Amino acid sequence: MRTKTARRALSVTALVAAGLALTACGPHDPAGAAGPSSGGSNATQSSTGGTTSASNGSAAQSGTGSSSGTGSAGTGSSGSSSAACHTANLSFSSSWGMAEGEALINMKNIGSTTCSMHGFPGVDLKGRDGTVSAARSTTTVPTVSLSPGQTTHFTLHFPPNHTGGSGVTFTDVVVTPPNETHSHTMSLGINVPADSNSSPAITVDPVGAGK
Repeated sequence: MRTKTARRALSVTALVAAGLALTACGPHDPAGAAGPSSGGSNATQSSTGGTTSASNGSAAQSGTGSSSGTGSAGTGSSGSSSAACHTANLSFSSSWGMAEGEALINMKNIGSTTCSMHGFPGVDLKGRDGTVSAARSTTTVPTVSLSPGQTTHFTLHFPPNHTGGSGVTFTDVVVTPPNETHSHTMSLGINVPADSNSSPAITVDPVGAGK
């Protein structure tokens, strides 16, 4: 009798252990992966000294945000005898272009002397799904000279989201003027199709192009 009872106890213990092992090996949810992209709407926003404000338009538009730091720098050699425009001497604002899928990033010389820019800016779009760096367009690069108080701009191109889905939304843009190492972060709401990261659909023109 004692032998049978012991065998029954061992069988129950083995079944419980097997159940625990199966539970421990069950599936679990992996961490969500970040996915980049960007898209646009019609709004206007402005910033001075790193502060921006935005008004909503046809696409997702963010509120106020600011900061400055180090980002991806645009390159290009200066074609003017005046000193290069530094990030600290520029104020930044944004507006929407004439065509859908275009955002204009405006830069105003708030310094006391004339400065120049020649080249492509560095542009990184950021959102909860990740970060995307805009590719350079094939537009010819002009040289821009800015007297104190003057403004220039560059154009950011992106595919508008007409898929009917939520797409991918960016809430901030990090801008680095040509030949600079310091960047400026400003609020900009852009929404693009979720699959736009499969091709270089987000591009940026050189500073001063298309004026």
